[in-house]
Amino acid sequence: MPRTESPPSYRLHKARNCAVVTIDGANHYLGRYGSAESYSLYLELISAWVTQRIGPQTQTPKKRDQGLAVSALILAYWQHAQEYYVKNGSPTDEQAGIQAALRPLRRLYGHTTADKFGPRELKVVREALIDAGLSRRVINQYIERIKRMFRWGVENQLVAAAIYHALAEVAGLKKGRSRARELPPILPVPESDINAVLPQLSAVLRAMIEFQRLTGCRPGEVCQVRPGDIDRSKAIWVYRPGSHKTEHHGSERRIHIGPLAQAILAPWLERADETFCFSPKESIRSEPLHSGVRQDIAPEQHPRPSRRGNHYTTHSYRRAIERACERAAIPVWAPNRLRHNRATELRQRYGLEAAQTVLGHRKADVTQIYAERDFQFAEKVMSEIG
Repeated sequence: MPRTESPPSYRLHKARNCAVVTIDGANHYLGRYGSAESYSLYLELISAWVTQRIGPQTQTPKKRDQGLAVSALILAYWQHAQEYYVKNGSPTDEQAGIQAALRPLRRLYGHTTADKFGPRELKVVREALIDAGLSRRVINQYIERIKRMFRWGVENQLVAAAIYHALAEVAGLKKGRSRARELPPILPVPESDINAVLPQLSAVLRAMIEFQRLTGCRPGEVCQVRPGDIDRSKAIWVYRPGSHKTEHHGSERRIHIGPLAQAILAPWLERADETFCFSPKESIRSEPLHSGVRQDIAPEQHPRPSRRGNHYTTHSYRRAIERACERAAIPVWAPNRLRHNRATELRQRYGLEAAQTVLGHRKADVTQIYAERDFQFAEKVMSEIG
């Protein structure tokens, strides 16, 4: 088999302080290093580079007529993804992930016949992603999405089964075994940083952070709390989100609310069962005055018209915290890290099983008997610390 030639690297040109790629001895300056525009231009140039070298073998009109082009497979799969990756009538984040993963594939191999796309070509796409500066974890996710598309193609008789089986043999990048960039581990938020942010936020957002910190729920779960979703018939309340991350696996999500979290949530439950507890329309934020003194201003008194929705989204919740971090002059943290705070404490005090149970880390094939045992254990834990 001929030796695979890696594509030219995306790199920093120190003298010009910009991104550059050298192709056939010529430098192509791409703009600001690390910017989306520079990555896009880089992939376009690499696409032309690949076409120049292997195009005559895979892109002749005769061979294109013999099978489905990769670009046509991408289009068919995207139409499927737009219908399949939907929750509560809205696209899930997976749609955006699929788009991002398939974009470089289309640029590099869009005109290649799908039946001629093999492990070597998949590795070329992966090398381009490494050179574009993406992290190892993200690259592995993108490659798995590409494999998933070919598996769907086999299922729908668009691609030969042998193609997917060959691609499946391409192993994911291992930590420390590739040039891919490593992301730092996600750590709990320092308590001092949480306390510094709280005074910068409205009462609604403060309650959301405190509730999430005590229960360990996901950001999306705290955003959609409604009175009707909470069973208050026992000493330990149970919150069953109307929608959750693993519902497509058929698993049930229960969030147990102990006395401390109940005290945080109680003032926000005096509303109709189907009304969201945490609404940005009710949020009162602190605005700086020219005197340097801060005062609370209700949204309806703000001079600009409000475009807030009836509940926070994961994006608006995260962005509000990011802005508060900037005002407090501390490192920016995201609300999903509050789950790490709770998980760390649970592991230290009660062991790994308690952390998995309370945080809802459960495989889809766990039996209902084990699930019920876990729910009872979670009630005991949260009665003490929640």
